[in-house]
Amino acid sequence: MTGCCPAHPNMATNQRLNWAVLLGVCAAINCAAQFKPANPNNPPPPAGQAQGPLYSTKVNLARLLVSVRDQQGGIITNLNKEDFRVTDSGVNQQISVFERNTSLPLSVAILMDTSASTKVDLHYETGSVLRFISALLGAGNPDDTFALFTFNWHTNLEVDYSRSKTRAARALNSAQGEGGTSLYDAVYLAADTLSGREGRHVMVVVTDGGDTTSYKKYGDALRAAQQADAVMYPIVVVPIAGDAGRNIGGEHALATLAASTGGRIFNPSGFNQLDEAFADIIHELRTQYLIGFYPKDVKEEPRRFHPVGVSVRQPGMKTIARSGYYEP
Repeated sequence: MTGCCPAHPNMATNQRLNWAVLLGVCAAINCAAQFKPANPNNPPPPAGQAQGPLYSTKVNLARLLVSVRDQQGGIITNLNKEDFRVTDSGVNQQISVFERNTSLPLSVAILMDTSASTKVDLHYETGSVLRFISALLGAGNPDDTFALFTFNWHTNLEVDYSRSKTRAARALNSAQGEGGTSLYDAVYLAADTLSGREGRHVMVVVTDGGDTTSYKKYGDALRAAQQADAVMYPIVVVPIAGDAGRNIGGEHALATLAASTGGRIFNPSGFNQLDEAFADIIHELRTQYLIGFYPKDVKEEPRRFHPVGVSVRQPGMKTIARSGYYEP
């Protein structure tokens, strides 16, 4: 063909050889990437020698924060690993991690109800929250932090995780009571901020009733809190005498949230008794056991919920721990 030079035979041969070499190099790199030994100090077997079977093992550690109380409600702090029994989906598990009075750093999300129904007594609420923050930061791990949320019909992150009491005071002093109560939305959003943080995750919720304006449902809030490995401590303040006007369903929902996450609910008779509830929470956080195990002989499935049981061998003692965990 005019204007075209025919390819030299040797050139075509060289091109084929170059492609063959390139493909061989790529294949070798690909194989090395797929079968790289776990320990780089151990070389791969010599060429022509059969390689042993490859196995993969899940190493997800399930962690539980556990409180133990006697029949009078007193906290028990001197138990050993051998005193506990843990089950996953009904199967006994071996405890691999055990700490008494664990000092792992705390990330505490404080959720404060600023709906219209709290307006009259809001100054009690803000004052107690500030004293709780001071007590939280005044002892324990120097890496303990808090985040402050306010919620009415929407949720605001007032202070991201820090140790700044000044920022908290500024936010609390400007809080105003108005609107409805989006409790489940607030729990859902706070759980998202706790996920992935180091150490222990805690959620303290100060409110005077149930949910009225959330987009999220109770189940969404519970699942989010459990997936975030968060222990919930609702403080339900009921300034109304008697049952008239009380959202009993909301209180029951909060009690279930607390029990399912390993926390407990507090019911002070008024906002002026908040300090006692906060002091009990601080004491419990400083006396928790940390128990960890690697799930064994249980069904593995992404996002599967595993019911967990924790008990103490000595009779007459009550354990408080979350009801289970979700697989990643």
